[in-house]
Amino acid sequence: MNRLAGRYAPYLYILPVVVLSGVLLYFSIGFNAYASLTDWNGLTSMNFVGLQNYVDLFQDRTFWIALTNTLLFLVATVAIQAALGLLVAVLVKERMPGSAFFKAIFFLPIAMAPAIIATVFRYMLEANYGALNETLRSLGLLGETDVIQWLGSDLGLWSIVVINVFQWMGFSMMIYFAALMSIPEDIYEAATLDGAGWWRQLWSITIPSLRGTTSVLIILGIVGSLKTFDIVWLTTGGGPGVSTQFLTTFLYLERANREAGYASAIGMVILVIALVLSLVQLRLSSRRS
Repeated sequence: MNRLAGRYAPYLYILPVVVLSGVLLYFSIGFNAYASLTDWNGLTSMNFVGLQNYVDLFQDRTFWIALTNTLLFLVATVAIQAALGLLVAVLVKERMPGSAFFKAIFFLPIAMAPAIIATVFRYMLEANYGALNETLRSLGLLGETDVIQWLGSDLGLWSIVVINVFQWMGFSMMIYFAALMSIPEDIYEAATLDGAGWWRQLWSITIPSLRGTTSVLIILGIVGSLKTFDIVWLTTGGGPGVSTQFLTTFLYLERANREAGYASAIGMVILVIALVLSLVQLRLSSRRS
């Protein structure tokens, strides 16, 4: 009896987690998948329409704009955050004067709500009287009547990228810093004795040793980028027009228009993209290992 209890004890410990995840996560995914096959408006009964929502979705110009913006945002933010986070972590690890202060400064935006950061940047990047344009005018880099539409159609997406990097680069920095502390110092000492300089050590020791950390950050970045909503909604609202529309904002607007079935189809597309990209990254990471 004791042997039997010991055998099943681990399963009993994880049972609450399995039940909660099954109810809150997998049931929701299943319900959303079924809803995407209906013309549900979120209130009345569901009428099964098969793949019609997906057919309409792939013929929707706004969907392709939102998909393009989302993927561009994903690639840019994941790459920039990882690169800057690694660079800052390596510099801070050198125990330069004030390194603790800089760690706190770079980590501070993570502790702030995205709504606060988005609101601050919206006023900073406002075309007519925003702080950035006013600073450029005071420096003589911008005419008195000239304006730069930082949140306009041409620069809006890249402004959102900058805002997101500003908030989350510190997270990458701290994760990289923790991983750097686990690399034995004698490896660097041996490399120094062999004549390897700072850059050589970075490319030959540091970056290869952080492959696992980089893989985790890329997966987290993929999922986080596909979920980005608040920064976009509070800065551009997906505009002007649909120029900065993301899949998440597109989903929200369709759901607000009582197109719950159509919005569910968008949600399934987001889920599939996240799953495929995460599996590809895991496969590439395992091959490198």
